[in-house]
Amino acid sequence: MQRERKFFEEKYGITEADLEKYLGAALSAGGEYADLYFEYQESTSISLDESLVKGATQGVSAGCGVRVLSGERTGYAYTDDLSSDKILKAAQVAAHISNGPARVSTVGLSELQLSRSLYPVVTAPTDIEIAAKLDLVLRADKAARAHDNRITQVRVGYADEVRHVLTVASDGGVTSDYQPLARISVFCLAQEGKMTQRGFSGGGGRVELKFFLEDKTPEYFAEEAARQAIVQLSAVDAPAGEMEVVLGPGWPGILLHEAIGHGLEADFNRKKTSAFSGLIGQKVASELCTVVDDGTLPSRRGSLNVDDEGTPTSQTVLIEKGVLRGYLQDKLSGRLTGASLTGNGRRESYADIPMPRMTNTFMLAGESEPEDIIRSVRRGLYAVQFGGGQVDITNGKFVFSASEAYLIEDGKVTRPVRNATLIGSGPEVLKHVSMVGHDLALDEGIGTCGKNGQTIPVGVGIPTIKIDRLTVGGTG
Repeated sequence: MQRERKFFEEKYGITEADLEKYLGAALSAGGEYADLYFEYQESTSISLDESLVKGATQGVSAGCGVRVLSGERTGYAYTDDLSSDKILKAAQVAAHISNGPARVSTVGLSELQLSRSLYPVVTAPTDIEIAAKLDLVLRADKAARAHDNRITQVRVGYADEVRHVLTVASDGGVTSDYQPLARISVFCLAQEGKMTQRGFSGGGGRVELKFFLEDKTPEYFAEEAARQAIVQLSAVDAPAGEMEVVLGPGWPGILLHEAIGHGLEADFNRKKTSAFSGLIGQKVASELCTVVDDGTLPSRRGSLNVDDEGTPTSQTVLIEKGVLRGYLQDKLSGRLTGASLTGNGRRESYADIPMPRMTNTFMLAGESEPEDIIRSVRRGLYAVQFGGGQVDITNGKFVFSASEAYLIEDGKVTRPVRNATLIGSGPEVLKHVSMVGHDLALDEGIGTCGKNGQTIPVGVGIPTIKIDRLTVGGTG
């Protein structure tokens, strides 16, 4: 961890005396707490469309964000110039914005030493020649087209990054991290007569490039995207009405993330704008449901050694056997409510204020056989992939489109359906979970989460679950 502090010292000449000076300036107009967030990012992006490379970029960005907290007031300023005078100016601006009555001094800086490394990447993906990454997208394109002659369009994307981050706080805490990230995404369009359908797949994580050569290859993602598109060509119109719904394992956990997870972020609950506000200790779900947010899973897309405020990530139990146990906390909400930090203060970049955000959010496995769950349904829907959706945090109401779903008829999965949407309320849907499978799976590593204009990498997951009552919107 110390190498990142040394990285900024050697690259930009930032010394401990400088850090103390910047913090002093941040607290000069009054404030209870201040922190500095330094970031240096290297990135690569490649896009392929119709077997032609449409874009290939490599870039570097760097900057520092300065935050000052005074009660509920937050002063924030940032600079993309890491010269001393620019950082000092940003600190003074943040101090002026917060302008609180309290005045504190900094304490001696001491770096936190972590005993773990969740992503022990030896060779960062950004250190590999771009030709090797281009080969990956070309392989994905070739595999998708070879899957079926009805695949008429293929788009492939590859992206990687490495972030060097350093967080320095007025309470003396210093943390640093080296954060690699890579992913491949594949989109396919299939056509038969006048019918066209689409499929999407992708994945990755905080991994080396060899992950795509040995574990999950470009062919793996390409064939999955093509398979989804071809399946949908034979789909019938989805039924409409209230019915039993079975969610498949893995990516359908995005419904849990959106409809439940956001409502458990501390800022919404501190402001009492969430459907889950004030419900700690109360039953909010079936006793079969235990939901956690875990930022400590090795190599996962949503995992971090420390969050973007310098707090070590953890496994946080949000719902335990149906009972709401807690919220996801950042430093501001923790300070204002007296809650313990959970390591969920996250931001998109140095230009953004941190806020409570999810890492890897999933429901724990149950005891039911997935086959028994399907057999228990007389007439319903089996949803295994999801596209977009909308959620109202204040009441938990959601609408999600199922990009791959099937009818369940007399306990058997039968015909694929198209244009299916799931409509319900997050606080209500978990109350109707009657069976939970033992087949917990996490997504492949493609998830991103948006909040207040900031996008960050996250993970989702779920075992096969049965919801006794949920409204399905369809055209059938």
